[in-house]
Amino acid sequence: MDLLGKTLTRRLGRETIPDTGGFMNILAALRQEEAKLQKQADKVRQQLDAVRAATKILGREVASSGKRIGKKKRKMSAAARARIGKATKERWAKFRAAKAKGKG
Repeated sequence: MDLLGKTLTRRLGRETIPDTGGFMNILAALRQEEAKLQKQADKVRQQLDAVRAATKILGREVASSGKRIGKKKRKMSAAARARIGKATKERWAKFRAAKAKGKG
């Protein structure tokens, strides 16, 4: 059996490459496969971007890192907290004074 006289074939992905062209045909086939895989990767990236956009729009979902996506928690300044605390104390003082007045 003479291997050089036969047409050898190699399988790469779904393509059957005849061995008659040698090294250049193999490179061309590899480039073709690379282009196909690149196209598939682009499709997957687009789908992933669409899913991420939908998740962001919902806003209630939690990212895989555990951080919330969407609206951020509001932070109150120290001055605002002080004003609220002071107003609350004044309201309670007024309430207690009215209650003490009614008893006595």
